Amino acid sequence: MLSKKTQYAFKALMYMAEKNTQGPILIAEIAQKKKIPLKFLENILLELKSAGLLGSKKGKGGGYFFEVPPAKIPLAKVMRLIDGPIALLPCISLNFYEKCSDCDENACGLNRVMVQVRDATLSILENQTVADISHLYDT
Repeated sequence: MLSKKTQYAFKALMYMAEKNTQGPILIAEIAQKKKIPLKFLENILLELKSAGLLGSKKGKGGGYFFEVPPAKIPLAKVMRLIDGPIALLPCISLNFYEKCSDCDENACGLNRVMVQVRDATLSILENQTVADISHLYDT
């Protein structure tokens, strides 16, 4: 299940993508339009900025903007930045792998099934972008 933090990140990014050609967007505007608590949103946008996806400008005409085009930001990248692993078990995570202490991965039926779940999920999340979930492509 997506955390509230990741849901807010996606809502903010979708809003920004829809307004992308209008220059930097004030955090207060995003918070108000998307009904996201301002302090919570500040932390989320700072994480996305630290990861190089967003930039910010201070002063008049300031706000947040995309450093990477929305069409080049896979949903999986945002999810990993905000929540960490996408895999349901640590022993199958591609980026956050941890060996299970009480399991032989080679003989574990759950491991084999969860690898399939991970791969199916990633095949979607790696190929869908922030632009795809925004209204940029609606006709």
